[in-house]
Amino acid sequence: MAVGAHPEPDLSPVLSPVSSRYINRELSRLDFDERVLAMAEDPKLALLERVRFLAIFSQNLDDFFQVRVAGLKEQVLAAVAVSSPDGMSPLEQLKAIRSRVEGLINRQVAIYNREIVPALAQSGIALMRGEEVSKKELAQLHTVFREQIFPVLTPLAVDPGHPFPYISHLSLNLAVMVRDPQRRQQRFARVKVPPVLPRFIPLIEGERYVPLEDVIALHLPLLFPGMEIVTHHPFRVTRDGDLDDVDSDAEDLLAAIQTELRRRRRHARVVRLEVDPGMSDEVLDLLTRELELQPADVYQIDGLLDMGSLSVLAQIDRPDLKEEVWTPTTQPRLRGIAAEVPDLFAVLRAGDVLAHHPYDSFATSVEAFIDHASGDPDVLAIKQTLYRTSGPASPIVRALIRAAERGKQVVALVEIKARGDEQANIGWARALEEANVHVVYGLLGLKTHAKVTLVVRREGGHIQHYLHVGTGNYNPNTARGYEDISLLSADSDLGADVTELFNLLTGYSRQSRYRKLLVAPTNLRAGITQLIEREGVVGGRIIIKVNNLIDQEIIDALYAASQSGAQIDLLVRSMCSLRPGVPGLSERIRVRSIVGQFLEHSRVFSFGNGGRPAYYLGSSDLMPRNLDRRVEAVVPVTDARLRQRLQQILDVSLADDVLAWELGPDGSWHRVPTTRGLNSHNRFKELAIESAHRNGSNGVPHV
Repeated sequence: MAVGAHPEPDLSPVLSPVSSRYINRELSRLDFDERVLAMAEDPKLALLERVRFLAIFSQNLDDFFQVRVAGLKEQVLAAVAVSSPDGMSPLEQLKAIRSRVEGLINRQVAIYNREIVPALAQSGIALMRGEEVSKKELAQLHTVFREQIFPVLTPLAVDPGHPFPYISHLSLNLAVMVRDPQRRQQRFARVKVPPVLPRFIPLIEGERYVPLEDVIALHLPLLFPGMEIVTHHPFRVTRDGDLDDVDSDAEDLLAAIQTELRRRRRHARVVRLEVDPGMSDEVLDLLTRELELQPADVYQIDGLLDMGSLSVLAQIDRPDLKEEVWTPTTQPRLRGIAAEVPDLFAVLRAGDVLAHHPYDSFATSVEAFIDHASGDPDVLAIKQTLYRTSGPASPIVRALIRAAERGKQVVALVEIKARGDEQANIGWARALEEANVHVVYGLLGLKTHAKVTLVVRREGGHIQHYLHVGTGNYNPNTARGYEDISLLSADSDLGADVTELFNLLTGYSRQSRYRKLLVAPTNLRAGITQLIEREGVVGGRIIIKVNNLIDQEIIDALYAASQSGAQIDLLVRSMCSLRPGVPGLSERIRVRSIVGQFLEHSRVFSFGNGGRPAYYLGSSDLMPRNLDRRVEAVVPVTDARLRQRLQQILDVSLADDVLAWELGPDGSWHRVPTTRGLNSHNRFKELAIESAHRNGSNGVPHV
């Protein structure tokens, strides 16, 4: 049955058993993707914002298949008998995933075909299919094809002399059946749609675009001269894309990662095949056989394949079809740093600084901190963890290189197993090494996910430490679209803790005790659990904001605290395995999720502490991988003004009734009814503007 063929699919949620204490993590992840898709369905949003959410939904599904589905398939093949915490076997999860994904893609295709394409056309942006172009436009496409596309194409035949070609990960292809008019034989050929070319080819007359695969299909006779084109259909392959099984104990981790990347480019298992529903049984059987797939791995898409590429169209210069571009403000106490009026280090000695991105500028806070340190003659060393960044052109990477060139001791701990960025991270790690930056790759067996920078400065007769601890990556690009929080501090205890953390990461150390810092995998799990347990009394209060909450021990601790009388609010952007509102188990727990213009990414922890609230922020989600298999850093926020600011962020997020969804006891998500009309993203913009107008006042405006 073609996905997208039925206008009114049965979209009843596939849930893990209600009797279970936990919600299945894979289905919870698809629940999040559904919330993203709902943004594309919202007619109140600007049109190109809806297009952007359609693209994000597709990209999310790609990630889900190459990691989560791939992992479940490995379990099935290995005959692993372990069930998930909610009681589902790997095979049961795969079946439930198939059902959910079919329904979601039905909705995606319907919204694209029935609403997005017509609305774009009415706005002067026409997405044409190959059969819809005029004769004049076809003549233009002939020229474009001959000059720009034809030289890049390589048709690959399949016959006794030509084995079935390798189909690369996430590649878009044309399956072509040709017939030799003399021998009357039919043969299969594959034409890869080159990813180096634009996915949508613009036409001269107005903003009209044709998918690249359609342009190629119109010109197949030029690729197979003298042959008859019998059929042609697009298809797309998704392979296992996770590197977590790389031998982290290898003597040369860099070489091990490169070897695995090369191996996976050629041998990673195919986990999904997306095809045009009109594809013949003969061609479909050939593809499934050669790619070693089962029918359940095939998704027939009755529309454009790879809607993730719509992100290109979302960038078209049409301000009238987009949300107003947000220009971040500079945190009041950091104003004038760029003009070298105040000394940034003097600002931090006078008190910690909190920046809420993207509302507060990343460039004038975190980037400015590292840039300031790179040029300060009294700075002796800069040490930084780098999980994802924007590459060698990143202002942060350039600042580290300048610091090394000026003779400072510069250490960059690069995580080369950051999924999807492995090859890029290897590339700019080598650029750092060439600039005499000391590049290390962290601890054996653990990913380094902490977001920490340490600056060591000589001040008179003593050494002063300055530091940054954040919730997001050192990436200026994502900092414009991800909601994150940064703490800049000169706290001596934190400075000592971060110094010892870097000694652990770069040398031989078994550091397990810290003055203030909570570090995974040493004391973070125990620390968070103890903080939760302390609130397990009548009047106890817990607010936690994370991306994902799936760790059983943490969930059980939250259940116990709820049963003992604590009121608990959880802001969970994506996966949540905790089942809230269940009598006798979690009736005092509320779970909400915010999906909007910016990606909710910060991790904040608030505990009532008997009327003296304690606040923490950091890099860790509440997942086994974060608590047990990664290096994470969570820092307490002790400054009274900054604690007030964190509480404000939590209060605004909890009051949102425009972007917020709420999780029910049955595992289903529902939009929070709009009564007050508070959009947290818009409110944070207003607060940033109000703060900018206060000329550096330390006061915090009301919600």
